[in-house]
Amino acid sequence: MGVAVINGPIVTAFLEDREAFDRCAEEQFASFDANGDGVLSRAELMVGFEELRFFEPHAELTAEEIDALFDKVFERFDSDRNGTVDLDEFKAEMREIMSAVARGMDEVPIFVPLESDSFLMRAAEYQASKTGKKLVC
Repeated sequence: MGVAVINGPIVTAFLEDREAFDRCAEEQFASFDANGDGVLSRAELMVGFEELRFFEPHAELTAEEIDALFDKVFERFDSDRNGTVDLDEFKAEMREIMSAVARGMDEVPIFVPLESDSFLMRAAEYQASKTGKKLVC
C-alpha cells in the first residue's frame, strides 16, 4: 500500500497510452488468473478484486448483498455471457471503469491511499515517469 497524488488528467493520460494501459491490464489479468487457463472465472475475478480492495466489507451490506453486487459486476465483465472473462473483456471493462473514474475527478490533485498494483497507482507511476515529479509515496 502506498499514497499517490492523482487527478482526472493523470488517469486520462494513462488511458490514452494504450501500450501502458494494456500492459497494466495484462499483468493484472495474469495475476487474477490463478489456474493459468487464460480466462477468469467468477471466483478468480472476485478474489482479484478482494485483493485490490474493490469490495471492502461494509457494515450496511450483508454477505448476500455483496454477492449479488458482484454478480452484477461479473455480468458487466462477461460481455459475451459465456461464464468467463477473457483478456479482451477484462481490458474493455477496466478501461470503462477507469474512464468513469477520470470523468468523476477534476483537475485538483488529491492524495489517495492505494494498493501498489492497482490501476490508479499504475496511472500515478506512469505520470511520474513522464513528468519526473514524485507522485507516489
